[in-house]
Amino acid sequence: MKQIAYNRYATYEYFIIEKFEAGIVLEGAEVKSLRAGNCNLKDSFCLLRGGELTLKNLHITLYDKAGAYSSKDSKRDRKLLMHRKELDRLAGKINEKGYTIVPLSLYFSGSLIKAEIALCKGKQNYDKKRTIAERDQKRALDRAIKEYKI
Repeated sequence: MKQIAYNRYATYEYFIIEKFEAGIVLEGAEVKSLRAGNCNLKDSFCLLRGGELTLKNLHITLYDKAGAYSSKDSKRDRKLLMHRKELDRLAGKINEKGYTIVPLSLYFSGSLIKAEIALCKGKQNYDKKRTIAERDQKRALDRAIKEYKI
């Protein structure tokens, strides 16, 4: 499993409740661009409308050798592929207040490109500050352990 992109911003902004794997519908030139590692997940999110899950604001850089056959929109909406049972379960959770679906990463599963998406709940400012404080404490502890071994 080779990872293409990871959304670090999502773990800072949201509590991750549950993770899912979804296929993604892409064009040929987009796949070539992803193989080169040219994508950004930072501002992307998922919408569930009409029984279909759509990934919005995923930026895949245009492949320069694609010619006239590539789409010119690098942030177009892309359809995500999941089983109906999983989609129905997500739909039930999304209707609750404060839940959203956020993509966490893109990766290769064999020759296929998969998206790891998560059901998330937004963090408040005090939760974000606590996350930063815990990260700093862990960093300080790791430094102390490293210095102690020497």
